[in-house]
Amino acid sequence: MSTTGRHPFRVAAEAHDADALVATLACDVVLHSPVTFHPYVGREAVGGVLRIVAEGFEDWRCISELHDPTGTIAFVFRARVGQRELEGVDLLRFGADGLVADLTVAIRPLSGLIALAQAIGPGVAAAGLKPSGGTPV
Repeated sequence: MSTTGRHPFRVAAEAHDADALVATLACDVVLHSPVTFHPYVGREAVGGVLRIVAEGFEDWRCISELHDPTGTIAFVFRARVGQRELEGVDLLRFGADGLVADLTVAIRPLSGLIALAQAIGPGVAAAGLKPSGGTPV
């Protein structure tokens, strides 16, 4: 936890600090994207996707932070992509080292998710980022 009492992942996301966000990830982190069936695996791939997503989101703000007894954290957030408002959840599970080992993202409504996919798809493809066993966005 940071000195503010908030998890470093949230602090980095709120500050739009992609480097600090990537620093919270385990080397073998797994990202379950709301856009792809197969996950992204590894800090390089997941970090690349998160950097591009951070550029696509406007006005990202955490509206609720939930903790369960196992240490899992969920950040409920709101953001905008172009003219589309969206709401989402980042579900973080941690490894023994305290770094994010598994990140699942859910976004609603569908129109917001489509706007996000359209905004980040070209950047993900240009960066050559592909989910494990699948195709890019």
